[in-house]
Parts: sequence; C-alpha cells; structure tokens
Amino acid sequence: MENIEKLKNSKEVIAYLVEIFPKCFTAKGEAKPLKIGIFQDLAERLKEDSKVSKTLLRTALRQYTASWRYLHGAKKDAVRVDLDGNDAGVLDAEHIEHAQKTLEESKTKFFAERNKKNAEQKANAEKKKPAVKRAPKKVVKKSAPKAEQKPTIQVERPVNEAELKSGQAVKVVVGKAPVQATIVEVSKDGVQVQLLSGLSLKVKREHLFV
Repeated sequence: MENIEKLKNSKEVIAYLVEIFPKCFTAKGEAKPLKIGIFQDLAERLKEDSKVSKTLLRTALRQYTASWRYLHGAKKDAVRVDLDGNDAGVLDAEHIEHAQKTLEESKTKFFAERNKKNAEQKANAEKKKPAVKRAPKKVVKKSAPKAEQKPTIQVERPVNEAELKSGQAVKVVVGKAPVQATIVEVSKDGVQVQLLSGLSLKVKREHLFV
C-alpha cells in the first residue's frame, strides 16, 4: 500500500490547491473572489484525497480569504469563481464593503505591530551599545595678560625760563622718553639744544626739564 505523506500546514495546503485548481486559486497577484460555499465543493472533490484533512483544509481556506491579495480582489464588478474557474455570481456591495474594511484593519494592525517591533529593537540595540568614555577636556589656563608698561617720563620739574642759558644741561622730551641734552642757544621762537649723540635741534621751552 502506498504511503501518502499528509500536508502539514496551511501554506502547503494552499500550494496544493493552486496546483490542482489553478483556475480558482492563485499563488501570485490579485486573487479571484471564491464561490460562496466553496468549502463544501472542496470537501467533496478531495474526499478521497488522504493528503488533506478537512480541519486543515478549512484553516487554509480561511487564511487564503483573509490575505491582502484576496481582499484586494473584492471590488466592484468582481466575479466569483468555482473550482474550475467558472463564473459563480457577482460580488454584492455588502461583501465588498466588508472585504475593504477587513483589509484596512489588517494593514493598520500589521504596520502598528511592525513599528512597535522596530522601536523595541532599536531601544534594545541602544542598551547594548558600550558606553563611550570621553576623555576629560584639558583646561588650559590662560595667563592673565601682562599690563602694558608704558614708559614713564621721570622729570623733576619744568625748566624755569629765567634759568635758561647756553651750556646748561637739560632733559629734552624726544618721542616717548626724555634724553640728556645741552642748551646751545636760547631765542624767542625756541631753544636750540644738542643731544649727546651730537644731533642739534630746536625745541619749545615746555619740552625742557631739569
């Protein structure tokens, strides 16, 4: 007696139905609406087929008609088919509305669960990441800027015009610092002095100090 291996799950049953009833069932693309009461037709056709149990056949049929491919096919003017692909009546509005509602609910549930799963996986991945220890930033202490030292002009007192005379040693403000000089000539428009470097120049009286 031949040992026939029974089909184990709904996926195998659907694949088997596609194989023996190709004008009714399809594995790809949009599925055709099935004849009302097609389970009874299947049970009759497969009653001698020991590969498929009625219980598994009912489960597989329920899974097939709940698939997105099948629900997409339930639309206006769609025609139901029997096991041989013959017309078995047009879908009524109630069945179309029910199919579209079921499809929408199924998609909403699917995407909600997928988003939740992705969020959980991301959260778990973040937890598993080793903590990155960052080296403390080196604090570079900036030294306080040194106060700019301005040259100071150290003078005792301005020269008294009455004391001015040739050959007198004085200090002359040249640029920012006073320098030693000797009075050469005193005139109304200024005082002629000679610097230690030998340079001779005329300056105003207010620029002379002793």
